[in-house]
Amino acid sequence: MRPPAMREVQFCFQCWPGGPVTPPPCRKCGSTQDYYTSGLCARCHTHAPGERSPVWRLPGPLAPPVVVVDSCPDCYAWGVTRTYGWLCSACRSWRETHRNADVCCTCGRRVALDETGSCRLCRKTRSLLAHELGQRTGAVDIADANRHGQQLFFAGMWHREGHGTRPYIKKTIPTDMSLLRPVSYRQLVFWDLPRDLESGLRNRFPPPPDPAREAAWHQFVREFADEHGWGINVTERTQRVIRMLQGMQDTPGAAIRASDVLPMSSIRHPVRPVLDVLAAAGMLADDRVPAVERWFTVQISTLPEEMRHELTVWFDVARNGSATPPRFRPRSERTVRSQLSFALPTVRCWAREHASLREISRDDVLAALPPSGSPRSCTLQGLRSIFRVLKARQLTFVNPAARISVPTPHLQAPPSIDLSALRAALDSQDPTCAALAALLAFHAIRIWQLCALHLTDLRDGRLHVDDRVIPLAVPVRLRLTAYLTCRQRSWPNTANPHLFIHYRNATTTRPVTPWWIRKRLGMNAQSIRQDRILDEAHASSGDVRLICDLFGLSVAGAYRYTATVDHAAVGEIATLNNVIKGVGDR
Repeated sequence: MRPPAMREVQFCFQCWPGGPVTPPPCRKCGSTQDYYTSGLCARCHTHAPGERSPVWRLPGPLAPPVVVVDSCPDCYAWGVTRTYGWLCSACRSWRETHRNADVCCTCGRRVALDETGSCRLCRKTRSLLAHELGQRTGAVDIADANRHGQQLFFAGMWHREGHGTRPYIKKTIPTDMSLLRPVSYRQLVFWDLPRDLESGLRNRFPPPPDPAREAAWHQFVREFADEHGWGINVTERTQRVIRMLQGMQDTPGAAIRASDVLPMSSIRHPVRPVLDVLAAAGMLADDRVPAVERWFTVQISTLPEEMRHELTVWFDVARNGSATPPRFRPRSERTVRSQLSFALPTVRCWAREHASLREISRDDVLAALPPSGSPRSCTLQGLRSIFRVLKARQLTFVNPAARISVPTPHLQAPPSIDLSALRAALDSQDPTCAALAALLAFHAIRIWQLCALHLTDLRDGRLHVDDRVIPLAVPVRLRLTAYLTCRQRSWPNTANPHLFIHYRNATTTRPVTPWWIRKRLGMNAQSIRQDRILDEAHASSGDVRLICDLFGLSVAGAYRYTATVDHAAVGEIATLNNVIKGVGDR
């Protein structure tokens, strides 16, 4: 009925032979009451009846005294247990923050003190008195507040009315989805200061001002998560972030800015799912600066002011195009980056002696161009693009890069690849790696086409890519079947329509990136494609039409591969075969 008195003894002190015997004092706290076992009382023993251990259920007077709750030794709050060493959660956090243990200058107890030399109980008593008087806490002297005694309380219940707890929101609020529309006005602020999110986690973010709009957001996120196969963890964290953003809005009901969502990653909350939900609801104000614009600003930061203005005009026209004469079609970000990268070293050299591109002459361009080869051609291409736009916008008098001929650089044959690494990728235990390698090694699919492939593009043993239908080889079919089985097993509820997905885009509808393909293969994917086309060019004796039909290349693109074939040797072999055939016929 009771635990034994000691580990080596089979009797308790009540049943001791010749007893009962008076238990000794606790060897830890010295208490002479509530002895439990092994020289410890029920308060100090780890396995004594309490919150985390089974209680000894004994009838009537045989039941030993059970210590379940007690008062906190620091603030005397009643209701603490052994869970945190008989400390309330507030004093436990106070001790972690304030590690200086000394005599309190107000009450004279030796406890953990803050930087002013006061304990938590004295500070709380002053806060209570200041609240009753309607004054600020700093306006009340801490010694005067504790002069006539201190107010005790229950553990975990020190909350004044209207503070500390989240207000109750009725869960049966009817969800009006029409509330998810941005309001037509916006409250301006005097200073747009960054939010202290860490402080928000410690002191709780302000609740949303409109419970009905919060309920509508909650319902919309849940429906969006069901459609996209989200887990409960992603769904709940997304709902929490949107609730925080509603509480921090300067204009309740306005579209939420992307610049307010991105800092949430600093407190380990999801960003991409939140942006997807906001965009789907039409409540996203995307004020993010594109990466190419940030890159462009950094690249021209060291140039003179006039050159920066001229290059900014070219950059705007190249990216967005121009509908006014002379008209320009917008270029892709990749093209804009490459053209500026080729021209920028030359422009920086000119910036040492010139303040504007208007001062550049034809002789300056000829002197700055590399001597020959691809560097000369690429540099001239970038300079032509810049001066063509500046001349059209009347920012330069002439185009100094016009009418400068550069011989077409010699097309080099694609480099050979490591066949052992390719075989390892084809025979990989990873179904994704094997499927990617098979499509590249057998059919030379373009990298951007691999990223954009949909599940519906694969049907009846054929791959439908743009306007081409590619009959798949048997090894490719086997590897794709294994990958599709793995895809269904890993993400059965995903709404992503693309063929290739991974754990990060499975909850979205975005395609994979070329970087992910290269990382998954462990080698350059473009090299595999080029090696496959080169092999077919040699196998077909340089048949340009065949290369164009098989791989969807233009004649100029196929010439790079067919030019590596020794056509003279191919003609001699064909003539020799005809001669042998004629001798055989005779």
